[in-house]
Amino acid sequence: MAGPGGRTARRRGYGDRVTAYAAVVLAGGAARRMGGRDKPGVPVGGLPMRERVLAAVADAAPRVLVGPGGPVPDDVLVTREQPPGGGPVAATAAGLAPLHPGTTTVALLAADLPLLTREAVATLRAGLDADRDADGVCLVDDRARRQPLCGVWRVAPLRAALDRLTDRRGGTLDGASMRELLAELTVRELPWTGSGPPPWFDCDTDSDVRRAEEWTQ
Repeated sequence: MAGPGGRTARRRGYGDRVTAYAAVVLAGGAARRMGGRDKPGVPVGGLPMRERVLAAVADAAPRVLVGPGGPVPDDVLVTREQPPGGGPVAATAAGLAPLHPGTTTVALLAADLPLLTREAVATLRAGLDADRDADGVCLVDDRARRQPLCGVWRVAPLRAALDRLTDRRGGTLDGASMRELLAELTVRELPWTGSGPPPWFDCDTDSDVRRAEEWTQ
């Protein structure tokens, strides 16, 4: 399934391309605390949050958006987790599916990170390059809480972890938690020390959106 302006993972192939890194943006949450509306489509600083996240990984190829959504750039693949609404782990598996087998690194990002920047993504990629023992690097927030959907991961161990988790859960990832997935991986946590507002800040409520708006002014 594709949103307007996007391409489905099946229609657009990347089988002959190996790139520096890919990006998977998860946009399938129910947004219950925001009335169930299209949360990634809520504008911050004049742009929908999903567009701000996709812009932060403009140099990635492919960029994959997982979930329902509005218009996206033509080069963005659009796919859906199975079953729809199956949660972030199922969405992660769906987002990895169209990647070239030789892709080594993927940015895994929530679609509600309006303060994410290219600088932050570059910092995460550098952090992963610097730690050969880590399967992935993710930011931690101001309370030292891990933000796995603001991170960069090695594709091979991430896929292997998804396979093991699928086996343990009887062949399905429906409802699996990120905590379950991360238990299978060696994760390096990275506090944000760069300039500007915190790129890990996600918008779960209207109050969060208003705060993000203030940061973008």
